[in-house]
Amino acid sequence: MEEIQKTKGREAREEIYFSYRLPFFLLEINYKTALKKNTERCEAQGIHAYHSTFLLNSAFCQLDIARDVNICNIVKSGAKFKQTKTMNRKTLLAPFLFIALNSCSQQESQSARMSEKDIAVGGSCEGCEAIFENLTPFERLNEVDTLADFNLDGPKLLITGIIYQPDGKTPAPGVVIYIYHTDQKGIYPTKGNEKGWAKRHGYLRGWVKTDSQGVYKFYTLQPAPYPGGGNPAHVHATVKEPGKTAYWIDDFLFEGDPFLPAGKKPGNPRGGNGILKPIMENGLSTMTRNITLGLNVPDYPL
Repeated sequence: MEEIQKTKGREAREEIYFSYRLPFFLLEINYKTALKKNTERCEAQGIHAYHSTFLLNSAFCQLDIARDVNICNIVKSGAKFKQTKTMNRKTLLAPFLFIALNSCSQQESQSARMSEKDIAVGGSCEGCEAIFENLTPFERLNEVDTLADFNLDGPKLLITGIIYQPDGKTPAPGVVIYIYHTDQKGIYPTKGNEKGWAKRHGYLRGWVKTDSQGVYKFYTLQPAPYPGGGNPAHVHATVKEPGKTAYWIDDFLFEGDPFLPAGKKPGNPRGGNGILKPIMENGLSTMTRNITLGLNVPDYPL
């Protein structure tokens, strides 16, 4: 019998540590199984699996779950655990697997914790959480993404441009852009197993991170307007720059769209003018939009 060790951390959060010796290979096998199941579950939910996968990146890392209760601290040296009470091996492995399989459900709170220091800008932003639903972590994104429809029949489109710092001149590297749009029927297509904002945004969506020159590129098909007309075809966009919360910018709109009011002026669009004329070349339309961070964005510190 071994005693329970409890410590009070910041905000009086309770930490419980388990200690028990297990063969290394047994830990490794169960770690890999848990990680595989965790990844599959994240993919099925269509959410960003990075944070939960990061916590499981090594079988010997600290695992956090809901309410910031640290269930176990796995120490590499001798695969040794401090435990609350006498446990057999099956009992000990159970919480480890439970944490791995449920870490996806903590995705939202983990994302929130990572953004606690971000400056809140842009006001309300319905659906901006979708920018965190990518399976690829921000650190591994690059400046190019190809959406799921690009190889289908339809007008092929390249959406590109440069994102600038608030001065409108200096390129802004490391800025994440999330876009989504309708298909060729004017609907946001789904496969039926979507979770989170994918239920509404569909699967025609993409994420990029600007390169050192602030460049971004999306390859996709030009979307169609909603069935029944009335609204011009458009591409929704959300921006997440380092140190600030995610915020929406004005939609990408297509100059000449019959549903776009003639002579419509952009007014004070967020990020800059989004009404653009695609230029056709070699079967590919290119739509270039340069974006200025914080331009006409409420609460943005300049």
